Amino acid sequence: MTAPLTPVLTAHWDEPDSFTLAGYRRVGGYQALPKALAMQPDDVIATVKNAVLRGRGGAGFPTGVKWSFIPQGDGKPHYLTVNADESEPGTCKDIPLMMATPHTLIEGIVIACYAIRASHAFIYVRGEVLHVVRRLQLAVAEAYEAGYLGKNILGTGFTLDVVVHAGAGAYICGEETALLTSLEGYRGLPRNRPPFPAVEGLYASPTVINNVESIASVPSIINDGADWFAGLGTEKSKGFGIFSLSGHVTHPGQYEAPLGITLRELLDMAGGIRAGHRLKFWTPGGSSTPILTDKHLDMPLDFESVAAAGSLLGTRALQIFDDSTCALRVALRWTEFYQHESCGKCTPCREGTYWMVRTIQRLEDGTGSEEDVDKLLDIGENIIGRAFCALGDAAPAPIMSVIQYFRDEIMQHQKEGGCPFDPTASTAWAR
Repeated sequence: MTAPLTPVLTAHWDEPDSFTLAGYRRVGGYQALPKALAMQPDDVIATVKNAVLRGRGGAGFPTGVKWSFIPQGDGKPHYLTVNADESEPGTCKDIPLMMATPHTLIEGIVIACYAIRASHAFIYVRGEVLHVVRRLQLAVAEAYEAGYLGKNILGTGFTLDVVVHAGAGAYICGEETALLTSLEGYRGLPRNRPPFPAVEGLYASPTVINNVESIASVPSIINDGADWFAGLGTEKSKGFGIFSLSGHVTHPGQYEAPLGITLRELLDMAGGIRAGHRLKFWTPGGSSTPILTDKHLDMPLDFESVAAAGSLLGTRALQIFDDSTCALRVALRWTEFYQHESCGKCTPCREGTYWMVRTIQRLEDGTGSEEDVDKLLDIGENIIGRAFCALGDAAPAPIMSVIQYFRDEIMQHQKEGGCPFDPTASTAWAR
């Protein structure tokens, strides 16, 4: 039986004026803000903690706990930075959210800043999505004019300024410390930790960094209560999330559902795999999460279950591939992406991704050997845990998981002197 969807963040995406202040207020927007401002900041943090809202950017760290790390009474300015860089291949939930209902994010920002005692917030957006940047700027301007931003918000004495900052499109800037470095005007390179951003982040001051969806979920938690949110999902993975289905699926798109829903249930709602084909493999959270196969169709999509299967829930970017697809070719494309996007700061990632691409290319061309397969595993194991940031841990995931599930298929390339799959039968981007 198909599990029900839970449209909360996506409930009004189809309304033509959902991005305007009037459209947002018509459906209950900015009702959570006065409730939050009437509470003590620590009580707001406690509410988010009790809801067990876990970070929707991939790591799944409890949002309220992250807020509580900010030291109080330290005499330093506090900052909130919203990570809207969204550059993980397959991930496409934050961009439509900011396009359709940017005020949901802004209301969440004001509540979060009140809770952590911050008077400045930054939304770090990918510079390529100029339409999103402009829509956010319009929403911020409307919020200032209505008194939801600026000085003495709703007569409470709370002051907050929000800046929309357009990045230059580097994947590495999705890593939180590289994002901060870029925001300060420097080249986006990850920082050593400790000190952690909660102690020494933006401009060497305490900083909270949250994903767009995490912050946008806060107003509904304040409005409907922590128990309501915690009543959705599974025992340890609470609430709802936006699942992005793309690839060889009949009706790709965004499906907002409780955590713990299965891929089979989502595919049923999306019309299934395209006609005449069957599911071969898929990603649970974008290309940086190890692939899974049709054996995992009924696995609950929550943090714990996906981790137990050897992957990560990540950003819930479900890229679906059917039986016409060469798994090795897809792994090559993903690895080329990670080589291109490596910032080059550390040797394992910089050199490891270079040699992985060339080794996979040999295998794809049919000139590789069994030794090359073992060499790829060796390179991957020497990158994971030794790179400066999480990009290094992500880079080997595609090829190592493809080897795990499709080693025989990889060696078929050698036997046939090239790829055994018809390139015209799969997707054009996989070439």
